[in-house]
Formats: sequence, C-alpha cells, structure tokens
Amino acid sequence: MADIAKLVDELSTLTVLEAAELVKALEEKWGVSAAAPVAMAAMPAAAAAAAEPVEEKTEFDVVLKDAGPKKIETIKVIRQLTNLGLVEAKTMAETAGTKVLSGVGKEVANDAKSKLEAAGAVVAVE
Repeated sequence: MADIAKLVDELSTLTVLEAAELVKALEEKWGVSAAAPVAMAAMPAAAAAAAEPVEEKTEFDVVLKDAGPKKIETIKVIRQLTNLGLVEAKTMAETAGTKVLSGVGKEVANDAKSKLEAAGAVVAVE
C-alpha cells in the first residue's frame, strides 16, 4: 500500500494546470466525475426555491476569454495573479475559456479582471 504522507507531499508540488490534468486523467481511468453530486430534494423545485432565501454569490471565477493583442502582457499578469511558471501561464493565456482564478471574493475577482483587461485581455467574472 502506498505511503499516504508521501503521496500528499508529491501532490503538493503540482501546479494548478498539472493538478487539473491529473483530475482529468483519473476521471477517464476510473470512469467517474470529480463534480460534486447534486442532492435531490423531496419537494418540488418551485417550492424549494420559494422556501429558501436567495443567497448573494460570494465566490467568483475569473475566466480568460481571449489573451488579446498583447499576449506577453497578459502572461505577465497571469503570473502575478497565480504564481504560475512561464510555461503554465503561457498555456493558460493561449487557452480560451480557462479559469485564471477560481472561488475568489468579489473584490479580488474585479481587481484581477481590471489588471487583465489593462493588459489587453478579454475577461469575464462568473
């Protein structure tokens, strides 16, 4: 049996892109999905929606739609925001629809969006 502590240490050295690739590879190998299952409520959806107060969204994703004409500037900003290496940041800049930041606060998301747009990128906060 594998040493769990050793596995944790090795996985901690992965970059964000490498971790995402690992998730995809494991999903394909095991035939599963890493997405959290959605629990079905016993009551109708309309009644459930009416019973629960609407919560304001507190976590946002910063999604890069296009690197723009100044790709080098966009890569520099991505590296500042994520602490990724040059290759990973370049790959992220070249991949439309990639999440630069995930699950961040509104203020951080808007700050990242403004920095990326100043570099010429097309960005969406979701």
